[in-house]
Amino acid sequence: MRDATIPVLLIVGGLALLGWNFGWIPDWNTLIALAFVGAGVAILVLDGLTKKSLVAGPVLIAVGLGWYGYFDLGWRSRLIVPLLMIFAGLMMLIARFAPLPDTKQGGVLAPREKDATRF
Repeated sequence: MRDATIPVLLIVGGLALLGWNFGWIPDWNTLIALAFVGAGVAILVLDGLTKKSLVAGPVLIAVGLGWYGYFDLGWRSRLIVPLLMIFAGLMMLIARFAPLPDTKQGGVLAPREKDATRF
């Protein structure tokens, strides 16, 4: 697999369902918002800073904030949807012109190259 988007979403979704089934999570909508934010942060951490993660991570975080705002704060969808579209478009433009690699080169779980001077 080239990036960690799908595995991270599966893990976060599974943890969310597990927590819901055990009664650890009081509000389903708050859980979904936290899952989106957690998935966005995890993509940024696991994939490092690439063009794909620069779009996917912040957009997932923004979706989580929008979800929380809609269900818990009473924000209107006619405000949230256009703002998310504008934000996603801006992130895509920033990623297009940013001097970042297209694919994963670093990140927390990336394999490290061996250095001949170290043990």
